[in-house]
Amino acid sequence: MPHFIIDCSKNILKSYSLQEIIEQVYNSAVSTKLFHKNDIKVRVNVFEDFITGERKEDFIHVFSNIMEGRTDDQKQNLSRTIVKDLSSMLPSVPNIGTNVRDFEKANYFNKNMLDPNYQFSMP
Repeated sequence: MPHFIIDCSKNILKSYSLQEIIEQVYNSAVSTKLFHKNDIKVRVNVFEDFITGERKEDFIHVFSNIMEGRTDDQKQNLSRTIVKDLSSMLPSVPNIGTNVRDFEKANYFNKNMLDPNYQFSMP
């Protein structure tokens, strides 16, 4: 936790590698100090077929899935940081966005939580 899922157009990969994009989103998340570094997970879905309005323009969108408990200001800062950093890295990409979705702690479970000594913590 948290999970950052990046959707992007394939054409972006002509200028930057998947690893560079993954690392940028990871570093953006780290810079907010909202998460433990080891907890951040980032992955990418690349799209060849898509529509962006009436044209086919390159895009990158980050779906930020985080545990509930952060303030709206913290979530807005996370969104702003990701978009700002990706915009600096990818200035020719016209469509860059993100959104934050909260996981409810009561409904979240992962393998580590099977351990009876596991304790959930947030920074």
